[in-house]
Amino acid sequence: MLAPFRALGQPRRVRIWVTGAVGFVGSRLTRRLAAEGHDVIGVDREVEITDAALVAKHVAEARPDAIAHLAAQSSGARALREPEQTVRVNYFGARAVLEAARQHAPRARVLLVTSGEVYGSAAPGSPPFRECDPLAPGSPYARSKACADLLGAHYAAGGLDVVRVRPFNHTGPGQSETFVAPSFAHQVAAIGRGEHAGPLRVGNLDSVRDFLDVDDVISAYGLLLDPSVAPGPYNVASGVGRRIGDLLDDLLALAGVRWAIEVDPERVRPTDHAVGDASRLRAATGWRPRVAWRDTLSHLLAAVEPA
Repeated sequence: MLAPFRALGQPRRVRIWVTGAVGFVGSRLTRRLAAEGHDVIGVDREVEITDAALVAKHVAEARPDAIAHLAAQSSGARALREPEQTVRVNYFGARAVLEAARQHAPRARVLLVTSGEVYGSAAPGSPPFRECDPLAPGSPYARSKACADLLGAHYAAGGLDVVRVRPFNHTGPGQSETFVAPSFAHQVAAIGRGEHAGPLRVGNLDSVRDFLDVDDVISAYGLLLDPSVAPGPYNVASGVGRRIGDLLDDLLALAGVRWAIEVDPERVRPTDHAVGDASRLRAATGWRPRVAWRDTLSHLLAAVEPA
């Protein structure tokens, strides 16, 4: 349940400006906020997020009570191919939004979505990452998000009400097949329907990640938009590490199939281990994951359209 904004102890409708509003996460967030009765102004590709003057114009016109900045280049694989464009969107886009807020909505709560990847990788068996741990990004995507996160801290030090959100891996129906869970789900569903005859194409199955259902992430964002919650950095994480190979095994078991796999060199990345600790978020808002892992995977499989 998305927490309502409050004024003098009473619920009130607020105006929220959302970037990346038609994306995988943004579309869900805008629907949820609208369902809560808020006035949602969503923008996406019609506003070039790195055009500081254009972003400032839209924020000035919107006069928002809150800003949720979700627009991003979110694919790690694409970031390896296009590092300059990734920095341009993820860092300079964040700068344009933060500066527009400073100039035209200085009292707005700004939800700045970065990434759990800003911490880098930990040794197996290490405790989950906490917000006080140093940032050690290990990829072009993670570095672009770490820079945006540090920029958000700079604006917060100047008085802007910034919440830096560090979500770990999340998935659900509608996510691009460039991400591991939907990539596997599409292949497994096709096998189950007899549409796929070749081997399952996979990358590194030994990495360990922290996965959430996208709807749990949306709930966290809604709670953090409430200005009564203290600003600062917040992990959004399950605290559970899952091996990528186990994710694939779970999908195959749900679909009731067994299949040969083939490692695709184009998909292989170095083995890493990243799990987050969301204790700070839980203490501040009461949030905790609600969607069972099996349900997340079942929804992914059910959403795959026949070929």
